[in-house]
Amino acid sequence: MPDSKKFFENLSGAGKCIGVLTSGGDAQGMNAAVRAVVRMGIYVRAKVYFIHEGYQGMVDGGDNIKEATWESVSSMLQLGGTVIGSARCKEFRTHEGRLRAALNLVRLGITNLCVIGGDGSLTGANLFRTEWSGLLEELVQTGQIDEQAAVTHSALHIVGMVGSIDNDFCGTDMTIGTDSALHRIIEVVDAIMTTAQSHQRTFVLEVMGRHCGYLALVSALACGADWVLIPELPPEDGWEEQMCQKLSENRADKKRLNIIIIAEGAIDVHNKPITTDYVKDLVVRSLGFDTRVTILGHVQRGGTPSAFDRILASRMGVEAVLALLEASPDTPACVVSLRGNQAIRLPLMECVQMVSFFMNPFRSFENNLNTYKLLSYRKPDSEVSKSSFNVAVLNVGAPAAGMNAAVRSAVRVGITEGHTMFAVQDGFEGFSKGQINEIKWGDVGGWTGQGGSLLGTKRTLPANHLNKIAEQMRIHNINALLVIGGFEAYLGLLELLAARSKHPELCVPMVMVPSTVSNNIPGSDLSIGADTALNAITNTCDRIKQSASGTKRRVFIIETMGGYCGYLATVGALAAGADAAYIYEEPFTIRDLQTNVEHLTEKMKTGIQRGLVLRNESCNENFTTDFIYQLYSEEGKGVFDCRKNVLGHMQQGGAPSPFDRNFGTKIAAKAIQWISKKLKEFYVEGRVFANTEDSACLLGMRRRALVFQPVTELKEESDFVHRIPKEQWWLKLRPLMKILAKYKTSYDVSDSGQMEHVFGLRTKEEKEVAKEAEEE
Repeated sequence: MPDSKKFFENLSGAGKCIGVLTSGGDAQGMNAAVRAVVRMGIYVRAKVYFIHEGYQGMVDGGDNIKEATWESVSSMLQLGGTVIGSARCKEFRTHEGRLRAALNLVRLGITNLCVIGGDGSLTGANLFRTEWSGLLEELVQTGQIDEQAAVTHSALHIVGMVGSIDNDFCGTDMTIGTDSALHRIIEVVDAIMTTAQSHQRTFVLEVMGRHCGYLALVSALACGADWVLIPELPPEDGWEEQMCQKLSENRADKKRLNIIIIAEGAIDVHNKPITTDYVKDLVVRSLGFDTRVTILGHVQRGGTPSAFDRILASRMGVEAVLALLEASPDTPACVVSLRGNQAIRLPLMECVQMVSFFMNPFRSFENNLNTYKLLSYRKPDSEVSKSSFNVAVLNVGAPAAGMNAAVRSAVRVGITEGHTMFAVQDGFEGFSKGQINEIKWGDVGGWTGQGGSLLGTKRTLPANHLNKIAEQMRIHNINALLVIGGFEAYLGLLELLAARSKHPELCVPMVMVPSTVSNNIPGSDLSIGADTALNAITNTCDRIKQSASGTKRRVFIIETMGGYCGYLATVGALAAGADAAYIYEEPFTIRDLQTNVEHLTEKMKTGIQRGLVLRNESCNENFTTDFIYQLYSEEGKGVFDCRKNVLGHMQQGGAPSPFDRNFGTKIAAKAIQWISKKLKEFYVEGRVFANTEDSACLLGMRRRALVFQPVTELKEESDFVHRIPKEQWWLKLRPLMKILAKYKTSYDVSDSGQMEHVFGLRTKEEKEVAKEAEEE
């Protein structure tokens, strides 16, 4: 670690002016990005200016360009759209318009721009940058600025962040607003499903996506739609008959509703648009089904940003400011992107140009498409090559939203692979009691959007039931196990593995898929259910903060779940704009509590009326939620009063988020495909016998990739006493959370030890990942 003081001096933004604008179509999460740019900019002692109404405000100048303060971005994190406004600007496309914009920026000393928008907005920013020196020369020649001003402001630095609900930009896994748009679509689909089931109706939904079918495809995957039409994959001639046949077969299977999702830019192979009215008339004419059309339109752009979009935008905003601080006159314009769980910088124009060459620029697009095809269409029995293998699926641990999506995916992929699929009720306890039944394709219809665990789940470990479990394995001839669950599932798999020497019935391929709101499983950055829990926390915090508006000054102490894992408290605090988050992984003392109380006291003097403090349920056995509540109440007397909320099991409930539906669907499909491979590999002399360590694996998300890891190898990574991994990637977000909550702009050197990742001092491994991303 370099010398902290020298490091901070190098990061100083003193004397620099940063302008931030939003341009093009709005997207949920833009306000979070603006807030992060403003607060990070102020934190490093730069001046930050709002440029209202996008490029139009830059051209018009005057009151459209105003200096931002720390308080001016308070309470905007949870707002949709863009508070500083966005507008299409024809004038900026002209040389005269850009000349006026340059003059307005030079007058205020702004030579650093954060542009939040789509590829058109970022292309315009890059053009402005390339013309900058010429524009200054012209302003000098006309006498509007002097030569000294031209020299002082000779270089314009541009950093872009992509705000687009279509997820249509190369170089980033997700664009700001995409996840929130999926939330809006899924909310509508879930609501429509209830009325469609009541009347046996077919619904045709149009979602946005003139040139990109990402929203249509992923929402179809998330809700189990019967048919999807996207511009990237025009259907072949005869698709109408195929679609109607599929709808007819589903109705024959007693499915009470049909959902067809169409991207607004959907076309056929003859480049003819496929409209919702055309599809509706086709279904009515061919099948006589009661059919309705719903066009979602700008509903998809509206509403509160999801937790994912708030965190994504906040991380991008901080990284954008750092990129501006480190830029030299020769540094090309860059765009801040997300790769896995890491923020990286890529050349802006290379990313823009790639969009032109590729129909859809994302590796995951084809994966989503293949998974959708696999799960939505059941092959006739004559086309399925039947295996002799029986595969059992069970849920273990506490319920988590997305478990049912994973079970549905596993069952349907298993059937497609030719296996006989068995569902185990109530985890290992139900297994020992013989609560095992064959489960078929139609049995899991409609499971994707269901919360909790429809199979039932318990925390019981197999150690005390090994004889009975082995007996049931023999009775039902179970050849492979898929265990979906939390830390108990991980421990259970280790126990089954250890018992193989005594129970040969357990010598079968076993794989675990992590599913727990706590996100505390070694070997995986994310678990099914954690995103839904995070959104539940964020939405609750939004409502709690809103209840404080217009009342006297108030601080809320909120307890989150997670056991000893502080993921929900930390990331929830970042998404909700909390002032502090207490977790087990970062020990704290009474002095830290006192410092936070003083911080909130100072905050109240700025006119901000509310404070928010999150506490992980097991962060400290002595500093309980009640203790912290009483301490804050006593120390804040006369300045603010306190309220406490224990969120409890509401974090486990509700419909799964789009992310958890899709994550559960894709990871379970991959797990079953691994099982199929292992069954063939270990099938010897008429039976399956697997006793190697790599035949019992955990399938986890490591950055961008799904990776199979033998559970025995994960022991070294595990803190079994506290049921958490020894290293957790999200801890690098804590300094960012603290920066965005600070109200003093002086550097806090005590944080320096934790600021390596935020300030670009990455590990060797992370630097290699970033380098690979840039080379791609």
